[in-house]
Amino acid sequence: MSREETVVRFEKVSFEYGYDKPILDEVDFSMRQGSKMTLMGQNGAGKSTIFQLITGVLKPDKGSVHVGQGLTVATAKQVMPRDQSHLSLRDFFGQYITAEDYEIDKQIDEILDVVHLEAPHDRIIKSFSGGQQARLLLASALIQDPDLLLLDEPTNNLDKAGIAHLTQFLIDYHKTCIVISHDADFLNAFTEGVLYLDVHSQKIERYIGNYFDVVEEIAIRREKENMKNAQLAKKIQENKDKANFFAHKGGKMRLVARRMRDKAAEMEEEKVDVRREDKTIRPFTIPVQPDLSGEILRITSFSTMKNHKPKAHTANISLKKNSHLLLVGPNGIGKSTLLESLASGKADGASISSGISVGYYRQDFSTLNFEDTVYESLMSVMVEKDEQDLRSVAAGLLITSELIRAKIGSLSEGQKGLVAFARLVLQRPGLLILDEPTNHINFRHLPVIAAALDAYEGAMILVSHVPEFVEQIRIDDILDLEK
Repeated sequence: MSREETVVRFEKVSFEYGYDKPILDEVDFSMRQGSKMTLMGQNGAGKSTIFQLITGVLKPDKGSVHVGQGLTVATAKQVMPRDQSHLSLRDFFGQYITAEDYEIDKQIDEILDVVHLEAPHDRIIKSFSGGQQARLLLASALIQDPDLLLLDEPTNNLDKAGIAHLTQFLIDYHKTCIVISHDADFLNAFTEGVLYLDVHSQKIERYIGNYFDVVEEIAIRREKENMKNAQLAKKIQENKDKANFFAHKGGKMRLVARRMRDKAAEMEEEKVDVRREDKTIRPFTIPVQPDLSGEILRITSFSTMKNHKPKAHTANISLKKNSHLLLVGPNGIGKSTLLESLASGKADGASISSGISVGYYRQDFSTLNFEDTVYESLMSVMVEKDEQDLRSVAAGLLITSELIRAKIGSLSEGQKGLVAFARLVLQRPGLLILDEPTNHINFRHLPVIAAALDAYEGAMILVSHVPEFVEQIRIDDILDLEK
């Protein structure tokens, strides 16, 4: 396949979920062999839908999606499918390759080395940490050696070493790649341009340059659109005022007035639809549980994983009101396991004071019931059931009246993240436990979320592999599980 050959082409592709959720409107774009592009757009715009159209999981309502004849396509999903969590490592990879037994084991070892992971082949998928599962999802795509690689938020849950390893692999990768990610430094290392999905127009716009260039270009365009609309609005009002003045004069002046109104109508049509997807969530606070005092959490011991074996440690950690603890360590050492045990109150060597409300943001959103509507999910955490308060908090986090009646399971991963934050606001916890809260979240929202966590007045434990995010939050103590 030559470098000039087109591997994917969308021709006038339209797609919607039902009658009330249009995603694409006569979209046109193409990609050539060997190109590496970023797919950008607001949470819920339909980026993952485009991947499903390429792989054939979804079919367009109108238009056509052309994938090169004989072209192999593989996708690295954002999250591990729930129906695969019980599989062994060997059975998990066995879905993607066909070979003799000894060859399967050899290929698994080779691909695990690529994603910087080592594990026995009989280990069950659900026993791996979130970061390790992210590597397995990536490996499941790479082991297929596809002509077109589709990566959906591949750096989520990866530690610094994992991101560096993946970045170098993609720099050296000579085939075609489309990546959905909000990690600018990661994208700038290997992609050559951006396919931007505008949630308002449902069109794909193509930009050449790195992530920061595109963000700046979009901001400049939006500013120009606003300025043009402001100038037109001024002229429209002037014409309307003159039309009203001449209309009262009677006679031939009424004809002049009508022309003025026609001109105002023409200028109304010239106004540009400004990008609505560029909205950012409103600044918010996470209220703390009333009458919070004294020790909230004490940790005297904990366990980590080393070479797939648990290792016990002693500790002397006490969290009170306004105490923020950062938990650090490489993927697989046991950060998520520790957070889960703390949140459930089942951690050996740790105790949460009686009556403390625990707000738990889990990276895989398994604390959410996917069969609940957003409304039911938000209402369930409120002590005082106040629908007006619920809708106000939801609106501030861009959870629209349309989304509020949707089932959690139908939302994009980014939208699930915003619902999880809305639940924390409405819950008013005394202890906040956050496991990778930046995963799947639009880059525009991250400074607002960081400000909310920085200002949180209860006790907080945070795990995050995004240094730029952590730097914006007050941290009082660090527990390094590796040391």
